[in-house]
Amino acid sequence: MVLLESEQFLTELTRLFQKCRTSGSVFITLKKYDGRTKPVPRKGHVESFEPADNKCLLRATDGKKKISTVVSSKEVNKFQMAYSNLLRANMDGLKKKDKKSKAKKSKATQ
Repeated sequence: MVLLESEQFLTELTRLFQKCRTSGSVFITLKKYDGRTKPVPRKGHVESFEPADNKCLLRATDGKKKISTVVSSKEVNKFQMAYSNLLRANMDGLKKKDKKSKAKKSKATQ
């Protein structure tokens, strides 16, 4: 997994979307990040770890290439605007679900 700066992450995410436009999927995850790189011990010695500020960890993958970035609370507004614009621009290739009429559904349930 490659940890990138937020601007580099957005450009690489655009490349992933372009590569998977015709076939394939891009998986994006977002979670709270406290800065730990080692797992928390279950029992025994508990360290009091206080993160300096709240951060978000974003990961994206197409199954082959993985990218990630950490966004701090100070720059989250700027990143969110750029990220939402990127998603709007690249979500046009989605396939619509086939909606079946109510008449067909009622016949199937009987």
